[in-house]
Amino acid sequence: MESRFIPTDDKVALIDQLSGLGYAKIEVTSFTSTKAIPALRDGEEVMHRIARRPGVVYTALVPNVRGAQRALESRIDEFNIVMSASETHNLANLRMTRAQSFAQLAEVIALAKQAGVPVNVSLSCVFGCPMEGEVQLGAVLGWIERFAALGVQGVTLCDTTGMAYPTQVQAVCEEVVARYPLMDWTAHFHNTRGMGLANTVAAVEAGIRRLDMSLGGIGGCPYAPGATGNVATEDVVHMLQCMGYDTGMDLDGLIAAAAELESLVQHALPGQVSRAGHRLARHAPPSDFNDIVARAQARGQKELHP
Repeated sequence: MESRFIPTDDKVALIDQLSGLGYAKIEVTSFTSTKAIPALRDGEEVMHRIARRPGVVYTALVPNVRGAQRALESRIDEFNIVMSASETHNLANLRMTRAQSFAQLAEVIALAKQAGVPVNVSLSCVFGCPMEGEVQLGAVLGWIERFAALGVQGVTLCDTTGMAYPTQVQAVCEEVVARYPLMDWTAHFHNTRGMGLANTVAAVEAGIRRLDMSLGGIGGCPYAPGATGNVATEDVVHMLQCMGYDTGMDLDGLIAAAAELESLVQHALPGQVSRAGHRLARHAPPSDFNDIVARAQARGQKELHP
């Protein structure tokens, strides 16, 4: 979504910075066509140059067999493959029907199995499509069942276009967790209509323990008018920590990294906590605070002794 190419050195430095902040998984790049997304033309170089921290999974988007081959050459830890639960969105975004996408991704999954690399499926438009409207849960479950039969390790439920709302999220997440308790489930929310954090809480309360987030809330969707980026990592971590969850994340480090990212993309990012700080951040009182106190005390004395 960024028009400015971020230099490779800066990408590597930022990912290395993030690797020390407690992430379980970092999606480093995308092995899509460099003609389609020239901003990620250095995907292989970035993957080879990052300092891989033990315990962190370094994943990437893998759209097809050619992308899978590039990913394997880059020593990827996991394939993240994508298709949409909406036929119209899949055609607009991937230029294929859902059946065509599934057939292509089945080949990618087979290649990953041969290489011993786990696969996660990011299923777009689970909670609604801007061109079709509601996406029926039965259709979502049908595609999940087909991918589960191929042996994928995880599925990400994507609110690609920011149409989800909390009670819907809770119902969908409870249903899939109950049906496939051994699957690694991830929730992926955009903040397009200001419900990203509320939807995150709903997913967590439904049993989801993996969340897609983007530093500073960067990103968007080209096929959803007005769409914003994913929920900001620092906002979600701050919220969950306030609620008593142990995220394992370094919030101060995330805020610092978001500031670095903002300087790289050269525009303001939508994340809130990176600007305001965490809720107990202390700020100095006004410079004339002592005078304010003195005047208040003087008024109090006059009221007591008129």
